[in-house]
Amino acid sequence: MQRAMQSVLVVLFALSTAGPGVVGAQRAPTEPLPATYIATEDIQAAMNQAPQAAVNPQPNIHVVDAGGYNVAVGALHRPQTPPGVAALHFKVTEVYQVLKGAGTLVTGGTLVNAKTRAADSVEVTQEDGPGASGTAIQGGVSRRIKAGDVVIIPAGTPHWFSKIEGSISYVVVRIDPGRILTPR
Repeated sequence: MQRAMQSVLVVLFALSTAGPGVVGAQRAPTEPLPATYIATEDIQAAMNQAPQAAVNPQPNIHVVDAGGYNVAVGALHRPQTPPGVAALHFKVTEVYQVLKGAGTLVTGGTLVNAKTRAADSVEVTQEDGPGASGTAIQGGVSRRIKAGDVVIIPAGTPHWFSKIEGSISYVVVRIDPGRILTPR
């Protein structure tokens, strides 16, 4: 778990030092923003909130102002169930760091039975911004991911777990250049 957290911190550091073309407009050099620390216990508590649910009810542990954009960090646990919802986030990029378990993640392609999420829905305002949901993905690339793997899913890329082997737990970092997600 500690090694996984170190990997997530490396990704966050890289994002915080990236140029404007990578994550959006940067703030003018003024007072530095405070760092946000997310303890292993916070991540574990988030994953334990709803171990039987398809997705934890509040996957963002923290949403912070990172200077010109927001960054959210959450933890999700998905049990082995029939395939879940396919998703597409119009403006938010996601980075997954798999902590334990494995599954088949499909990225790219086209959402099947796509429905745009309501602008005032919890998914849009508190989780991962505006987007669409579907029942599957047609086409796309299927890849088995497992503990230790990192996946970057750019905004606009459909994604879906078509199969989960037992269960999968992962940290998700969400880069929100439109500042849609509310810092907390």
